[in-house]
Amino acid sequence: MAEQTLEKSAASAPAPAPAPIEDEEELSPYRWLILAGLITAAILEVLDTTIVNVAMPQMAGNLGATSQEIGWVSTGYILSNVVVLPMTAWLSARFGRRRYLSGSIILFLIASFFCGTSRELGELVFWRILQGAGGAALLSTAQSTIREIFPREQQGTVQSIYVLGIIVAPTIGPTLGGYITDNYSWPWIFFVNLPIGLFSLGIVASFLTDSKHAMKISSVDWWGVGLLTVGLASLQYVLEEGNADDWFESAMILRLTIIGIIALGIFLWWELSPRNKAPIVNLRVLKNRDLSAAMVLFGALGFGLYGGIFIFPLFAQSILRFTPTVTGLVLMPGAIATGFAAIACGRLLNGKKQVISPRIIIIAGMLLFVYSMWDLGHLTAQSGEADTRFALIIRGLGLGMLFTPINLAAFSTLKGPEIPQGASMLNLMRQLGGSFGIASLSTFITNQTQVHRADLVSNVYQGNPAFDTMYNGLIANFQARGFDLPTAQSAALSMIERTVQTQAQVLSFANSFLLIGAAMLLVSPCVFLMRSKTSPSAAAAAADAH
Repeated sequence: MAEQTLEKSAASAPAPAPAPIEDEEELSPYRWLILAGLITAAILEVLDTTIVNVAMPQMAGNLGATSQEIGWVSTGYILSNVVVLPMTAWLSARFGRRRYLSGSIILFLIASFFCGTSRELGELVFWRILQGAGGAALLSTAQSTIREIFPREQQGTVQSIYVLGIIVAPTIGPTLGGYITDNYSWPWIFFVNLPIGLFSLGIVASFLTDSKHAMKISSVDWWGVGLLTVGLASLQYVLEEGNADDWFESAMILRLTIIGIIALGIFLWWELSPRNKAPIVNLRVLKNRDLSAAMVLFGALGFGLYGGIFIFPLFAQSILRFTPTVTGLVLMPGAIATGFAAIACGRLLNGKKQVISPRIIIIAGMLLFVYSMWDLGHLTAQSGEADTRFALIIRGLGLGMLFTPINLAAFSTLKGPEIPQGASMLNLMRQLGGSFGIASLSTFITNQTQVHRADLVSNVYQGNPAFDTMYNGLIANFQARGFDLPTAQSAALSMIERTVQTQAQVLSFANSFLLIGAAMLLVSPCVFLMRSKTSPSAAAAAADAH
């Protein structure tokens, strides 16, 4: 009877509380020194995406390549980078964080050296492909490491410093590349990586340790690696070369599009299949709504960041007649504004308790960014440096207010092995968004120029008061300079033709800037999928429940 009573009370007693899940933070005493090495490496990777662009004409002349062939110097780098990015979490777990990151920096530096010594196009493209593969870890593994080695209350500051590097580097890349090319020669845009990279390598190899969340991986998901490589490489090639090859009018582009869609479709099925015991990419992490929403926002940010950096120099130099140096100087205050906003947001979101919801900062950043695109979309052929500089400063402030809080929101509920996986996906979406932005905006500008030109030409006829006034005024002006009547008429028509073409281009660029703003508005509902103001303790609890 006594035994039954004891059993009954034991059964009715509350179950013991589960043991607390181990804190995922692995604080390093050398974390600020490691941060310097990681940020330096990340800046190198992003810088090498854009620094080569201004040097390509000189490369083409030295290597005897056409403008389309030399484009593979950029395409090869981005292709391999995009393919390796989603695999960085697996590679870091397989080889250990310190060895993988150190090995990637070494590969990046070796490839940089041989890029500078290349004397044939094929040789240069080969080393650029290896450089891009090594550079993937310099972004995602570096970012996930920062998330792991710093406490939650310092994440606002350190993530804003990381963001500062990856946003400012694409802006200063063309300016730095132009300076090096003009004053030295194109190989030096690669050689300059060596001392900076060695500094980063020394810090990483000496002070960084492996993640305590690293999982032992005994098997390799070769099917996943193959399908991911084929799918992403095909998709990236289509985005890079589609506009030059007239998109689906090209059999190659059409075939690669079909291959890419099929390969990625099978890849998604295989990675989620119960039969796949060690997937190369853990797609189940996308159940985290903060990460999923952040990925959509990062795709739009990549579209706006890289798309804007692509079309603004074209507009400034072809329409406003800015020199490359002036274009770089006009962009510079915007980059400084980005840095200021990123650091300020980091300070606001720092500490054990956030003083403001990341949502509010993200929405404010979106409004500033959209306004800047609206402002750029209303520039004219007569606009000056002051007009463009103001819009770019507003754009810079908006970008700085977007990247930092989105990064923090994305990582707030990730824990352990999920952190490097999330970092790889975020960086992949930024890169794919940028590639899609450059490809689509390039095609959009070409098509819109034709549409606006046809519309403007329909109003160029005798009998139209505006045309007659302009035409007769130009004839009188040329005759006053000593032209005879037939020559004055021909010169007047030529000038009107140039004016029409310029105005068509102005309108097409305006539409492109407005399209970037519209894309940002389109993804804005994703902000409300993210959790609102979250304290570190609540974030940790949510991560443990995830």
